[in-house]
Amino acid sequence: MLGRGGMGNIMKQAQMMKKRMEQLQQELEERRIEATAGGGMVKAVVSGKQQLIALTIDPKAVDPEDVEMLQDLVVAAVSEALKQSHKIADEEMGKITGGLNIPGLF
Repeated sequence: MLGRGGMGNIMKQAQMMKKRMEQLQQELEERRIEATAGGGMVKAVVSGKQQLIALTIDPKAVDPEDVEMLQDLVVAAVSEALKQSHKIADEEMGKITGGLNIPGLF
């Protein structure tokens, strides 16, 4: 059974964790992660919250005879950027939660 001090301490720690998570959310929203495909012909930029911010396609990658290749490059660049962004978010959240997996935080 927790004494008064124990429960108060837990509440204080929970409030501190909540504040740090809110700060992390803001930092992730501002963070930019970039990935490329096709030797840099397609570049995707996403936020730390897995939102696509920008997509750049080198005109040399545009071949009307091979649209499927361009589509594949776009998917590859966006997928890699999202993967990196998710990894960064997980690592940063792990620092706050001590590695506990708390569903619904992101």
